[in-house]
Amino acid sequence: MTEKILKTRKTGMLALISFIFLYLLAIVLVIFGAVEAPPLMLLGILWLCIGWIPFLGLKVLKPQEALVLTLFGKYVGTLKGDGFYFVNPFCTAVNPAADTKLGQSGDVDDEKDSLAKVLNVNSVNVKAMPSKKISLKRMTLSNARQKVNDALGNPVVVGIAVVWTVRDTAKAVFNVDNYKEYLSLQCDAAVRDIVKIYPYDIAPEIDTTGDGQADDGSLRGSTVLVAERIRALIQEKVEEAGLEVLEARITYLAYAPEIAAVMLQRQQASAIVDARKTIVDGAVGMVEMALDQLSEKKVVDLDEERKAAMVSNLLVVLCGNNDTQPIVNTGSLY
Repeated sequence: MTEKILKTRKTGMLALISFIFLYLLAIVLVIFGAVEAPPLMLLGILWLCIGWIPFLGLKVLKPQEALVLTLFGKYVGTLKGDGFYFVNPFCTAVNPAADTKLGQSGDVDDEKDSLAKVLNVNSVNVKAMPSKKISLKRMTLSNARQKVNDALGNPVVVGIAVVWTVRDTAKAVFNVDNYKEYLSLQCDAAVRDIVKIYPYDIAPEIDTTGDGQADDGSLRGSTVLVAERIRALIQEKVEEAGLEVLEARITYLAYAPEIAAVMLQRQQASAIVDARKTIVDGAVGMVEMALDQLSEKKVVDLDEERKAAMVSNLLVVLCGNNDTQPIVNTGSLY
């Protein structure tokens, strides 16, 4: 199915004035015909009975809106561009996703909501007039967070936001049953397919690119790359639905609650080990520097046993968690 743009002129206002004039003329014919010419009265009554049908062909579109029209089941074209139009009154607007709400931004305002505001009633009770307009704006879909196992089998919770728009209205309406639900389903599937490739944190011997070589890709460290791969996969799936995925972003990423506490302890332990390693490396360097300077400047001549004692004392001072209490020796070292 290929989109066909209708080149209809914006003659809605002229048509509206004409139909109102014909209604007034019909009233005059009924009054005049009742006295002078009964056939004219019948003609006026006939128009009063069926004259409402042409009003169905009046269509109003705002910027970034479209209307897919069918005539007795056949696709006749898509009406685009803001303005007041008149089309065949027997044409029917089609939008299978008109009533679908996914908690996303950018939806076309429903006429039933506007009517409910005017009547001061609950919009749930006014369901006879759903809007069939298709929004061409950029919309943001934020799906519910889902739990997925990463490359190491750890459950993680991921949430994404997808910026999308309708590019081909005919494909969106006729190629899939409901393009909004279809997009939402493909987003969930793409997140699962991509997230399972990556570990949450950098892990050894994990290939995330598919080239057979281990790399340092991870969900936490390669967020932009992961989001781009998710976007590309979603776009591949929704191409036939006439949708374009402009951007994808990871909005939430965390370990699942059942393992979050354990993983936090693991991260803390790893951080402590790394910190201790840095402290020890620095302390050893400082001890080595102190011994070298004492030897070069011939401040004191130390044998191996005294050097060992000095190294031990310096390491305790430099690597200890608490402040050390100095002991002043005023006598001999022996």
